[in-house]
Amino acid sequence: MTHPISSSQENHVDHDQEVYSKTLLGFWIYLLTDFVVFATLFATYMVLHNNTFGGPSAKELFDLPFTLAQTLILLTSSFTIGVASTFVHKNHKGGTFFFFGITFLLGLFFTWMQWAEFSQLVTAGDSWQKSAFLSAFFTLVGTHWIHMILGLLWILVFILPVFRYGLTPVHVRRLTCLKMFWQFLNVVWVFIFTVVYLLGVVG
Repeated sequence: MTHPISSSQENHVDHDQEVYSKTLLGFWIYLLTDFVVFATLFATYMVLHNNTFGGPSAKELFDLPFTLAQTLILLTSSFTIGVASTFVHKNHKGGTFFFFGITFLLGLFFTWMQWAEFSQLVTAGDSWQKSAFLSAFFTLVGTHWIHMILGLLWILVFILPVFRYGLTPVHVRRLTCLKMFWQFLNVVWVFIFTVVYLLGVVG
């Protein structure tokens, strides 16, 4: 025997859906502003990438296989967070927690690799102060790196309550925005890999 849905339940579902839609719209607007920031940094890098001031160029500094490995790790995390999002919408707490955990570990390894590259450059005397090219490089890639750290913190802050309380409508909204943010960073990194590293080494 089926039970009719009361008007109060329908109103509650409609309210949740309305809040969900408004949250996603607001987050899309935020991502557009972040896109403008990165577009500005890309434009600055393209203008300054040949201004080495007698110092080393991208071809001399960048280790393309190392960065390719970074890229593959981040693209894998894009897949795992997509799977996690599927479990979110299926209200499957275990799958959500597991795949967000894998995404976190992949993102953590990516950020460690980026830190290793920065440290190697600075130790060798090729810091952001050496040339306009390096200033633009550290600003662009460093901004993405900081966003990745924020994404990792976001995973920790949002996924732990899910383990304890389950997938409430609030958690679904938050994790959906997190997925959007993470995928945005993946897209930005593909452009960074192509424009900064790939073209810098083989161009």
